[in-house]
Amino acid sequence: MAGAFSFDSLNKAQRDAVGAIDGPVLILAGAGTGKTRTVTCRIANMLERGVAAKNILAVTFTNKAAAEMRERIGGMVSKQAAEDMTVCTFHSLCVRLLRGGIDRLGYKKNFAIYTGSDQVGLIKQIMVRKGGANSTLKPEQILGAISKAKNAGLDPSQQDDEFIGIIATAYQNELRAQNAVDFDDLLVLGEKLLTEHEDVRQVFRDFYQRVTVDEFQDTNSLQMRLLQQLVGPPYHVCVVGDDDQSIYGWRGAQMANILQFEKFFPNPRVILLEENYRSTHAVLHTANSLIKHNIGRRAKVLISTRAGGAPVRVVAMPGDEEEAEFIAEEIIEEKNLAKKAWEDFAVLFRTNGQCRRLEEALRERKIPYRMVGAQSFFDRREIRDVIAYAQLLASPEADVALLRVLNAPNRGIGQTTAVLATDYSRETHKSVWEALCDPVFTQTLGTKTRTCIEEFVALISGAKARIDVARENAGKVLREMIAEMDYVAWLMRGCKTEKERDARTEGIGSIIQQLDDYSARGKSLQNFLDAVSLSSEKEDDLESKQGVTLITLHASKGLEFPHVYLVGLEEGTLPHKRSLSEGTKDEERRLLYVGITRARERLTMTYCATRVKFGEQVSCQPSTFLDELDGEHMQMTSYEEIFGREASVDELSNFFSSMKDILGG
Repeated sequence: MAGAFSFDSLNKAQRDAVGAIDGPVLILAGAGTGKTRTVTCRIANMLERGVAAKNILAVTFTNKAAAEMRERIGGMVSKQAAEDMTVCTFHSLCVRLLRGGIDRLGYKKNFAIYTGSDQVGLIKQIMVRKGGANSTLKPEQILGAISKAKNAGLDPSQQDDEFIGIIATAYQNELRAQNAVDFDDLLVLGEKLLTEHEDVRQVFRDFYQRVTVDEFQDTNSLQMRLLQQLVGPPYHVCVVGDDDQSIYGWRGAQMANILQFEKFFPNPRVILLEENYRSTHAVLHTANSLIKHNIGRRAKVLISTRAGGAPVRVVAMPGDEEEAEFIAEEIIEEKNLAKKAWEDFAVLFRTNGQCRRLEEALRERKIPYRMVGAQSFFDRREIRDVIAYAQLLASPEADVALLRVLNAPNRGIGQTTAVLATDYSRETHKSVWEALCDPVFTQTLGTKTRTCIEEFVALISGAKARIDVARENAGKVLREMIAEMDYVAWLMRGCKTEKERDARTEGIGSIIQQLDDYSARGKSLQNFLDAVSLSSEKEDDLESKQGVTLITLHASKGLEFPHVYLVGLEEGTLPHKRSLSEGTKDEERRLLYVGITRARERLTMTYCATRVKFGEQVSCQPSTFLDELDGEHMQMTSYEEIFGREASVDELSNFFSSMKDILGG
């Protein structure tokens, strides 16, 4: 395994970090300082120094980051070592903990995991049941309040709004009755299992002897408590992050975890990565001048390995229409003159509402673009239906999954029957499935409905037996069951275009094939459902799309582009007006810092004198953040100035030579 990586290719700080494999280590990695490379080299170094791959745990925040890290380590050491390590998200880690020990907390080991769409469906049912059908509250708002309470270590029923408290209590009871947990419960119960059961805690401490946590500035207090239970003396734990890029306070992230790391783990070694390989000196100088205004941060200064660079432009715009047109026109010009790809350009904004004008301007000029935040594959109706059927084959007692597909496709079991079955199940403390199998209930229904229910029960029971008893491939069974009920034909009748039909058919084929592959590798149906639940977190795959990137500042973290346009630097937009009333202006400053440090070569920031908001034109003031920027490497200009001046000889020469290229000489 020698020669897996070379110390020579690392700078001094990176070498220090890679060599520090014992005890608590805090790596403060500024933007663009080669953090991922450092972390993977450090893990490769552990393997070279005799740490067994199976005893290494690396925790990331997204499935995509976990896959990338595993791939990099595989390329550095060996594919087998990368396979033997555990590289996963906090939620995946907790599924591993709970599959082995959730029975200690009063659940059965075959628990189901409820994700977004399941949760919304359940909350809607409960709202109707509790007399809140006409409530102005949205299910997503209620779920947000429940989630916030769980992550803060509070009882979800303790809410300021009494109705939300009632719904939260019923929601937790309903999950418990169905032997199900949601994403937040995974963390809550994982931490509870380790805290309350010393023997379980010791098993996992013995197994995961070296723990690394990436993006540590995004952890919340619950994840910190989980980490403390998982890592005992001599505390071989390494956390990597940047307090200057902590932008998820609204989601519960606790900056104190990184700022006060010494409180949680004794005498850590603190290593600063400050050499930036991404951006020019002009961009970094501007970023440093902004972030130093934040109080209480861990001091660090990004140093560019790339001298000079074009000055950072700040352009004053008359309005958002001119802002969008200016950006679209300049992108076309830059692309043609400098032979750039559309993907080299990104437009960053604070809120999704700022995007409409930009989209219009790009569309008018036929510029391809990719939006970050499109509908997730796992939110598509047909995918949710097929997964619901798979959940029934694993556990027919999953009420939400059952009610979702009870009449999809239409099989003569309407909404009225579903409500009667749900009511009966509650009165008798049974699942809806048990109600459908109970002659006492089915005798109260008409003959035709009773026959339809019996056929449905036989369909699910027969398919389940093929998997559980005959040990057939679950993917094959699900595919044949979907075909037998003519689900695809029923779905096609609701499609408006050929393109929609193709997309839906392809989606169904893709998800069933995944299950097929899982089963072929000897993994259980429950393994598959866990993996699907964990991968239904929203993660956008930019690489699969083409065009100019339109992206919010929050979603841009971790990405980089040669040309960045950062729009809407106005007071009330960035910093957002909410931050001014809530006292979170520091976080908005970090958000702008993240935006600035996405730029590799050129950065243009804009602000408008007027902007259309909610159909009305409103006056805007420049952001107070602009006053904090050091102007040494900045160029302040305006829309009028740019369009008023005459083109230079160089620009004309470039223009004519590019036109000659376009016209074939």
